[in-house]
Amino acid sequence: MSLLTQEGPERGSEGGVVEGRRKAPIAQPAAQRMSDSYQSVKAATCRQVIEQLEAQGVTAEALDRPGLRAEIEQVINSRSRRGQLALNSAERLLMVEDVEDEVVGLGPLAPLLRDPTIDDIIVNGANTIYAERSGILERVETRFRDDAHLMNIIQRIVGPIGRRVDEATPFVDARLADGSRVNIVIPPIALDGPLVSIRKFRLQALSVDDCVTGGTMNQAMAAYLTSAVRSRLNILICGGTGAGKSTLLNVLSSCISNSERLVTIEDAAELQLRQDHVVRLETRPPNVDGSREVSARDLVRNALRMRPDRIILGEVRGVEAVEMLQAMSTGHDGSMATLHANTPRDALSRLEMLLGFAGAQNDVRAVRRFVANSIHVIVNIQRLSNGSRRITSVAEVTGVEGEAYTLNELFHFEEQPAMSGEGLFRTVSPRPYHAARMRDYVMPLVGAKEGAAW
Repeated sequence: MSLLTQEGPERGSEGGVVEGRRKAPIAQPAAQRMSDSYQSVKAATCRQVIEQLEAQGVTAEALDRPGLRAEIEQVINSRSRRGQLALNSAERLLMVEDVEDEVVGLGPLAPLLRDPTIDDIIVNGANTIYAERSGILERVETRFRDDAHLMNIIQRIVGPIGRRVDEATPFVDARLADGSRVNIVIPPIALDGPLVSIRKFRLQALSVDDCVTGGTMNQAMAAYLTSAVRSRLNILICGGTGAGKSTLLNVLSSCISNSERLVTIEDAAELQLRQDHVVRLETRPPNVDGSREVSARDLVRNALRMRPDRIILGEVRGVEAVEMLQAMSTGHDGSMATLHANTPRDALSRLEMLLGFAGAQNDVRAVRRFVANSIHVIVNIQRLSNGSRRITSVAEVTGVEGEAYTLNELFHFEEQPAMSGEGLFRTVSPRPYHAARMRDYVMPLVGAKEGAAW
């Protein structure tokens, strides 16, 4: 009889599992992982594997995967012979894989991280896990044993990179070994149990052509943005949370020459620059007593002394905006950054606000001239209602007239019908303001192709 066709297994006097009431078999592996019986047996098997390894004087991390898998199979076979397990062949393979993930991996998160169709993983406490596929969140049928089990996996995430999360510091940004970005919030801040948000690292980086094929932009946009990057125009990418700003920054960075020296600055390193000469810097949060913090502003200041050709800032969210704009306007042309905003004009307003936080309380016209001289192109990307991501606007900052910015919008995405996620890319202005300094750029013809549906 299969273990997962039992309900409420009980231990006999010899420590074995006695047969409980039968219920309908569970056919799907995901549903099997939700079973209380399966969770308890998996935990007991994990303990026995660790005890067996300790008796041999080795650690699980010291073994290669085939060796660890052999140890796990030996324990499962031993428990089966003693009548403590009743597994069919499919459940046995499932148990071996899950125990391996528990001992040296990230437990229930490991199968989701291996799934190439999943972009984001959201954990809302031990019993609720969501995954995003193609822009749509859906609940997955897997879970943690309890909050203690989830906290153990959390410590396994933050430990290797020197971060800490506890009651004194109940939230943290971290990254996985593969570069995936992680945000963690634990009680007492999180009222319903530990929360984990994972933005998965894309193993195969997207190219500009991939974005055209996938409908994120059209060919005219691609030609302009490729030329803008190669011509060392300063580019600001804006959009909402999860819109794809960092992904687009990765895509555009692939157009940079391999001969340039690049310095990247991020809170959690996730950019996938493919050039040879890349220096990666990462911020450091303060420790328990509030000291030893290294902010993005500190790193931008230091990057200016590192002889960079371009500085790429993962996200502008604070006073580092001053140093970023100064770098863009004083010899580091071609720098790029991302910013939370819904339109190009909103992005400029937000930059002004961040400059105010940094103490730049000059005349508003002087501040706006400073911003307009630093930023050449603003690219707005949005995630639409159907989960698709589109570049909705590409606009050039052409200067300041009176007290208002003047923008030259080149391309625009019109959603038709509203809230459908479908629509048309249109060329609004075929003549770039910065055309004189753009290399190898052929202005697109205004015609039917610019209105093609995607």
